Amino acid sequence: MSYSTDLGLYIDGSWRAGEGRDTHSVINPATGEALAELPLATAADLDEALAATAKGFAHWRGVDVNARAAILHKVADHIRERAEPIAVMLTTEQGKPLAEARTEVLSCAAQFDYFAEEAKRSYGRVLVRPTGQRALVLKQPVGPVAAFSPWNFPVNLMCKKMAAALAAGCSIIAKPPEETPASTSAIMQCVIDGGVPGNVAQLVYGVPDMVSRHLIASPIIRKVSFTGSVPVGKHLLKLAADGVKRTTMELGGHAPVLIFDDCDLEKAITLSATTKFRNAGQVCISPTRFYVQEGVYDRFVAGFAAHTKKVQVGNGLDAGTVMGPLANGRRPSAIAALVEDATSKGAKLLTGGSRGNQGFFFAPTVLSDVPMSAKVMDDEPFGPVALMRPFKTFDEAVEQANRLPFGLAAYAFTENARQANLVADALDTGMVGLNSFMISMPDAPFGGVKESGFGSEGGPEGLDSYYVTKAVHQY
Repeated sequence: MSYSTDLGLYIDGSWRAGEGRDTHSVINPATGEALAELPLATAADLDEALAATAKGFAHWRGVDVNARAAILHKVADHIRERAEPIAVMLTTEQGKPLAEARTEVLSCAAQFDYFAEEAKRSYGRVLVRPTGQRALVLKQPVGPVAAFSPWNFPVNLMCKKMAAALAAGCSIIAKPPEETPASTSAIMQCVIDGGVPGNVAQLVYGVPDMVSRHLIASPIIRKVSFTGSVPVGKHLLKLAADGVKRTTMELGGHAPVLIFDDCDLEKAITLSATTKFRNAGQVCISPTRFYVQEGVYDRFVAGFAAHTKKVQVGNGLDAGTVMGPLANGRRPSAIAALVEDATSKGAKLLTGGSRGNQGFFFAPTVLSDVPMSAKVMDDEPFGPVALMRPFKTFDEAVEQANRLPFGLAAYAFTENARQANLVADALDTGMVGLNSFMISMPDAPFGGVKESGFGSEGGPEGLDSYYVTKAVHQY
């Protein structure tokens, strides 16, 4: 098992190598060393991909749903068969521990299997009309899709979009991150080998702003799906507005966790500290703002810090590594600046707060008594930083949880069933985890509210986002 340096674009049924194109250096975040050079798409490449995807859609939309499903199941089979080498590539270029990479790759197979079957259940409706008349409501594929996915879960998030789009009968041009091309290309090869035609699913890399502007401006593209930051999401929404394109936006969050004094404290500590440092905290739904009721505040903070000090940091390929490096060289400096700002304003640094000597490492960090004036209380750190603040009452906790313009995910720990129901209703987010952080499954909608975006990926709702609704009236 080794890292593939044979990187390229997949356009209209063939892989395209360098051939004079500009390139991007792919970096191993654990060492800072270059792994390979990735060719970047030109405007001519994108035009060719657009023309191909239009032809692909004309064909694919007419393929029987059972035939499409059979192909997607084959894609899932290939992903499972190749899970180990793909996971190694993912860890090498993204940094996460190998066990996490395996889980992510296998989640891709689950996405293809789920949507293969869910597409068979995309029923329309027959409306009540007088005898001899008919009125039907049909679901039809929206058209060619441009899908943009980020580097934190590069294969999973690409597959969430691709599996749903293909199941619905859409063609798709996927633009995954340039930081992680080997693993995403390996997934694309599974799609090809599963039988998806080359003009139905295509893969491009390039300068992000150029690629997004070019694809979204084309009248061929009828749907844009994006996972990433709030500022970039707003930018893409403005581009999509010119063509009145349908969009799904899964943007940033700053997830609060409410720890009530009646919770199972040991469970809350263990789950919280384990989940916080998954993928080095580079998770849009990562628990970050811990609001802890006064009665258990000191014990929770002490237990969380003690657990954090035991987190083994290292190369994701090394046995025993619990947390790998951050994904790119920009992140350690950004995290360090937020930690320094918080401590300068009175936050207590209980553990961590330091950068590594090589690669893009940053120690798992716990800050207690973080003042509201600290930037990190407003700006999502997207890294291995946990923030602790006490609260007195239910209303105070909910107010603090909801005060930001983001609303992706929130969590609460309580053994009181009535309080659990009340807090689930009160939290202004698209997803809530009660006594658990497991909120992302293929059959469940995944998405946010407010500036965290709109629309869902996953579940029947995720499939619906790739359909248009047509009413047919017959007299």
